[in-house]
Amino acid sequence: MLRLANLNRQMSMKLVVVTVLMFGFGYALVPAYRAICELTGINVVTSKSEYGIRAFGAKSVKENTQIQTDRIVTIEFDSNVKGLLRFKPMQRYLEVHPGEITQIVYEVVNEQDRVVVAQAIPSYAPKVATQYFTKLECFCFQQQTLQPKESRQMPVMFVIDKDLPKDVKTITLSYTFFEIQGATPVSRNEVKPSRI
Repeated sequence: MLRLANLNRQMSMKLVVVTVLMFGFGYALVPAYRAICELTGINVVTSKSEYGIRAFGAKSVKENTQIQTDRIVTIEFDSNVKGLLRFKPMQRYLEVHPGEITQIVYEVVNEQDRVVVAQAIPSYAPKVATQYFTKLECFCFQQQTLQPKESRQMPVMFVIDKDLPKDVKTITLSYTFFEIQGATPVSRNEVKPSRI
């Protein structure tokens, strides 16, 4: 019995030591990770604003060296609808620097008494700008299911490539929102809240 008590005590001490070591290792990981990132030049622990992201009047904290600050391109935003939805950009145009990550928001409203499934298709003018306009996040990547009377604000995050030809000073991003399905009215008890 005494031998069993000694074994239990030894095992308990070992478990306490292992627990303390594991906690210390976990606690030391964050500063060690930051130090490794700084040494290697990988800077993945900064906030979005440090990359020069501009979102509706938010100012970037640090200047991104990949942004062409000596050049401005005007981006115009347009919207069209095929179906009974209301759809528009929250801002008609923005002035951006090539290399700068920018965000714009579009709003869609389903004014009908039924669920509507729709998809946005983008187009660009001039056509040459298509290959220099990169969308990082866009509601056009997937179909949107809108509940009756639902309104939704949907972001588009994009960057203009620095290699955009110098003679292109204005780009128009136009979306056409197509209703895909939704001819079946939905009763009140079938309507479920949707995620934005």
